[in-house]
Amino acid sequence: MTHPQPSRRQLLAGIGAAGTAALLSGCVTSTSSSKNSSSGAVTLQSNLSAPQAKAAMEDIVAAYGKKKSGDVSLNTVAAETFRTQLPTYLTSANPPDVYTWYPGSVADAYAKKDLLLDLGGLWDGPELKGYSKALNSLCTAGSGKKVFVPTTYYWWGMFYRKSNFAKWGVSEPKTWDEFLDLCDKLKSKGVAPIGLGAGGNTAWVASAWFDYLDIRINGAAYHRELLAGKHRFDDPQVRRVFDRWREVLPYFDPNGTAGAFQDATTALLNGRSGMMLIGTFFADAAPKDALDDIDFFRFPVIDPKVPLTEEAPTDGYFASARTGRREGVLDLLGYLATAEAQEIYIKGSSGTVLPCHPDAKDAGTPLVTKGRKHIEEAVEITQFFNRDSSDALQPTADTALTKFLAKPKEIDSILTDWQREAEKIWKA
Repeated sequence: MTHPQPSRRQLLAGIGAAGTAALLSGCVTSTSSSKNSSSGAVTLQSNLSAPQAKAAMEDIVAAYGKKKSGDVSLNTVAAETFRTQLPTYLTSANPPDVYTWYPGSVADAYAKKDLLLDLGGLWDGPELKGYSKALNSLCTAGSGKKVFVPTTYYWWGMFYRKSNFAKWGVSEPKTWDEFLDLCDKLKSKGVAPIGLGAGGNTAWVASAWFDYLDIRINGAAYHRELLAGKHRFDDPQVRRVFDRWREVLPYFDPNGTAGAFQDATTALLNGRSGMMLIGTFFADAAPKDALDDIDFFRFPVIDPKVPLTEEAPTDGYFASARTGRREGVLDLLGYLATAEAQEIYIKGSSGTVLPCHPDAKDAGTPLVTKGRKHIEEAVEITQFFNRDSSDALQPTADTALTKFLAKPKEIDSILTDWQREAEKIWKA
């Protein structure tokens, strides 16, 4: 299949992640073949375990319950546990009904195994008919069936505290050289310039650095092809990514692989580190009174000739093809697709995501306004390493990148090993 590139026009139509629209392919089980039992509450399995995000999900469930459409049992699981257990959930004899997760190639992997419910009826309904064409495509399997309901999207960037930058007398960089100068200034003040948070169960955070360096140096098309197995991880072009990364390694927090991203968030807010490449979800673990002091800048441009790409993942829901409560599942997903539900989530969480529903209002804060403009200015959009490849490929990146951070001089053997492990996934 081809990989159509999202234009700025598509982004303005209300989609934050069209770059992988054609990655969805394969079979799904039709709703007509699913069980149709109305007994029991619909189970909603959620990975949104940060305090504010969890509370926002509880608000949505409560609002849905007031409509007396049906009962929902919300089960919140730590994000990393959720990711590793998701294949088990979907293939179990009595799986949860609805799941928070991602469209793109991740959903494709499960759709190919006939594990996802066909949601075509919802997309023919009044709520989802108004969604943008780019979102429609992103949630459509190669067979033409819909497998996903998108609800929010967000952006990645270099986040920092405005008050700390003012205190240190530094400002946002635009070029790679300016970025290195900023790191020098912060280090001279006794501050760890760059936080990471690739320890604990969040080693995947390091993939953001790989993604951004690759799309800044080699471009989005090469990046997507690499993750699809059309290039090798030991290619000279990939080696260039790590040559650039080595330039900034001396500026990383030495504890960057010792703690999870939540720990790195605390270090950022407390001024122990200067900035951090992260998605806006990190704000759900931050005190609400700190949000007005949070700002971000674009990951620096390295080669101006490379079209500007940003990471802007889409989130939402899919459902198990094995559900015994099909009508209840479709009713819940229909509600989650509404502007009302998305605004409830935005209000209850940190408010740093953007709604997919064309009539839903975002938080309207300066940070969100800047974030929306940040996405709209991009020529192309990627999502994130596993979202543009698969959940199965992510552990190979976790292993390779943490080894690189610990022993950067061993990059040749690290990339050789990464390619060998990736081939096992691609050939499976």
